[in-house]
Amino acid sequence: MPFLRVNNIDLSYEVAGEGNALLLLHGLGSTKQDWDAQVPVFSKEFKVITVDLRGHGETSKPEEGYGVDFMTEDIRQFLEQLNIGKVTIVGFSMGGAVAFQFASQFPEMVDKLVIVNSGPDFNAMGDIGDQMVAERTKSLNEFGIGPLAEQIAFNMFPEEGQEDMREAFEKRCKQNDLNAYYQSFVTLMKWGLGDKIQKIKAKTLVIASDMDYTPVDFKKAYVNELPNAELVVIKDSRHGVVMDQAGAFNYELYKFLKHG
Repeated sequence: MPFLRVNNIDLSYEVAGEGNALLLLHGLGSTKQDWDAQVPVFSKEFKVITVDLRGHGETSKPEEGYGVDFMTEDIRQFLEQLNIGKVTIVGFSMGGAVAFQFASQFPEMVDKLVIVNSGPDFNAMGDIGDQMVAERTKSLNEFGIGPLAEQIAFNMFPEEGQEDMREAFEKRCKQNDLNAYYQSFVTLMKWGLGDKIQKIKAKTLVIASDMDYTPVDFKKAYVNELPNAELVVIKDSRHGVVMDQAGAFNYELYKFLKHG
């Protein structure tokens, strides 16, 4: 796996294909493997770039220095080193927060923006957010990463026939460094764009699952704040739509990239 030194960490990444740059950003506690069902498809027409965000996968896991701001600067320096001046960013969950922040800070570098089961204000999720912080903090402190990884994987892929996805996600989630995961999680839950979302002018596709943790109405509300956005809802899908409904997701993403 290639690495690039950016922002005082070694960032693990992969590039597949040629064409316009398409950067895929994974979710909390996961890795670039979130995109295993997308890379072979989109690399036929695009330069598909996947990374392990700081504290995740094979990328460095510093003792401190976590949060969406750090990850966003990592990505800026990374793209600069690859001589990529314009990119379409697809961000899933935590990756969506980084994509939002990047589009807000560096609008001249963003071609299109795709937000997948995410939001612009993790710090304004109300009771859902407070409960998530309390439960995950308690679980990590008492039992470590293993039981939490098992629970998250089951919540994402509970159906009969989803055993392989569940096991694969649980396995990579269990490999998380406890401190890196916790720091990434608590800083994410303190992050939000606020009114800055209204200044993101990039053409934006928001993809929501009908059974995600947060309801479709939550996504509709912030889509209405974005100047140039559309919402697509994928049915029979939970949080991990890029995996559990990969075909439907790929169809909507491809349509947007080519014709959106």
